[in-house]
Amino acid sequence: MDLEILRKKVSTYKGEAGRLRRIPDELALEILSAWEAWTGPMSGFYSALGVSQKKMAKIMGKAKKLKREGRVPVSDFAEVTSQVLGVQAGSPGFTGQGIELQWDQGKVIRFPDVSLLIDFLKKAA
Repeated sequence: MDLEILRKKVSTYKGEAGRLRRIPDELALEILSAWEAWTGPMSGFYSALGVSQKKMAKIMGKAKKLKREGRVPVSDFAEVTSQVLGVQAGSPGFTGQGIELQWDQGKVIRFPDVSLLIDFLKKAA
């Protein structure tokens, strides 16, 4: 997640004197995942969020506890499975140029033009 967006989310929960209050579990987990992905110095991460390390300590502890307990929100990822539809390399009209789609289990599907690829993706979804 972009840290600028995360910074804006965190700033909505700042109260008087810059204290963070009532951070929801989902936001705490987002902060933790951004923290885990951060490659620079930790002080840079906290300054990018606009908070100090002391202010984030309790939130990070809460997020780590949620993650340990398995209360991580379910992702929206859904595997798409479909049968291979029609266009193959030996099909009439295939000129050797076009789009190759590498499907699961090493299957390669070649599309001579974009419209056929779009139709395939619509049917596969």
